[in-house]
Amino acid sequence: MNGVLQAGVREPVAREECSRMPDEALAELIVALDGAVGCIADARACAADFLTRAQTDHGLPVSARAMDLAQLVVSELVTNALKYAPGPVLLELRVAAGAVEITVWDTDPTLPRARATDADRVGQHGLEIVMAVVDGFEVRREPVGKRITARLALADRPLPGLHG
Repeated sequence: MNGVLQAGVREPVAREECSRMPDEALAELIVALDGAVGCIADARACAADFLTRAQTDHGLPVSARAMDLAQLVVSELVTNALKYAPGPVLLELRVAAGAVEITVWDTDPTLPRARATDADRVGQHGLEIVMAVVDGFEVRREPVGKRITARLALADRPLPGLHG
């Protein structure tokens, strides 16, 4: 992986411990990205591998939709971080409470804002897309830079009005 500076995996918490601590992560991965060619593709691959391991190692349900959307969100958030902030970018993936949290940290303290929908605008739709597909979204200014967290459910939710 060309653009990955370093990756770290935290040891998973036992499933029985998670029933008592619902916000504790079952799995977590932190990756430092340097912005080299291929970095965004590497970040997407890290997300896919991480969620595949969540399925195989922890027996967690990860829908095809969650897998695809997680890679899309990672791609958009990492792209924005590399485009607008100098220096390294950190990608953190965390599974807890039936969802994957995708967090991207960069060195620019400027908080992003989604623009109004405009089909004629070329480009700059990334944040708009992310906010349309995630279940939760948070932006926090940090002592250095900012941290953006998006949350996606791992399992598909039943559509309203459909009964099995």
